[in-house]
Amino acid sequence: MTESKNRQWLLNSRPDGGLTGNEFRWHEAPVPQPADGQVLIRNLWLSFDPTQRGWMARDTYLPMVPLGDVMRAAAVGQVLESRHPGFAPGDLVQGAFGWQDYIATDGQGFTAMRKLPPGVPPNLALSLFGITGPTAYFGIIDIGQVKAGETVVVSGAAGSTGSVAGQIARIHGCRVIGTAGGAAKCDWLVKEAGFDAAIDYKSEDVGVRLSALCPNGIDVFFDNVGGTVLNEVLARINRKARIVLCGGIAGYNDTAPPPGPSNYLNLIVQRGRMEGFIVLDFAPRFPEAIAALGRWRQEGRLVQKEDVAIGLENAPRTLMRLFTGENFGKQLLRIADPPLA
Repeated sequence: MTESKNRQWLLNSRPDGGLTGNEFRWHEAPVPQPADGQVLIRNLWLSFDPTQRGWMARDTYLPMVPLGDVMRAAAVGQVLESRHPGFAPGDLVQGAFGWQDYIATDGQGFTAMRKLPPGVPPNLALSLFGITGPTAYFGIIDIGQVKAGETVVVSGAAGSTGSVAGQIARIHGCRVIGTAGGAAKCDWLVKEAGFDAAIDYKSEDVGVRLSALCPNGIDVFFDNVGGTVLNEVLARINRKARIVLCGGIAGYNDTAPPPGPSNYLNLIVQRGRMEGFIVLDFAPRFPEAIAALGRWRQEGRLVQKEDVAIGLENAPRTLMRLFTGENFGKQLLRIADPPLA
């Protein structure tokens, strides 16, 4: 190892409205040395997810990131040095290692780490086989309880989770409609991901298009967005409809809570159910999800779209892409290639 410094992005201030990049501060520290029971990891890839915006501002299902700490993020890295009996130099590992080049850790707490399965590349470990795939899997199957022949709508459908959720519903025999921003994303959903139709919320009236595409109503809605799309779907749900609340990115930058959907009383009329979930609740069943996702991918029934940025210096800008609609698929950032054979 020839590097003598550890480049880091520290959380400098809490966000107020849309991200500007000034919430982070560049810092260079010495490369840490592993103590007994620890390993030294060189980060290779970082994952970017809308939930990181929440971690910056408030306690959620995890405590907020303290000011002055390295920005939290899932990562894949390679062990350079080990004083831990369970890991050896060269091992590829995954954990919440943050926006930095190096970390010395014992793999406990937030930085809990696990080895990548043989043959799984870092990008898939952070996308389809990371949090993204299992979130879509359990959201559609356990919370959505999809059944063959039902009509399923997915918002944020060209994103990492939405695209997989829609494909899982299609694999289970459902008719799937997605909403996305821009013609290129909508074309990909239909031509590559196998959605039955896509609605461009930037250029089309979502309510009008939902009425045209779902004349018999909506049975399941997998929501990543909230806001107007959620309200329009609620107006068109069928009896015993299931609304799966995965995210609400439309309101993440709001400085005040957005108003509730005016059509929510339709849940009463239609005896519908609206339920939020956190994928970590399903952690004991992750192997089940990963096995199914891997099988569908190998069979050619499921495709994965990735958007890869390059360079740790671009981490703040990469996170901001999630909130401007620039990203197309799972947002990743590659820092370095494996330094060891």
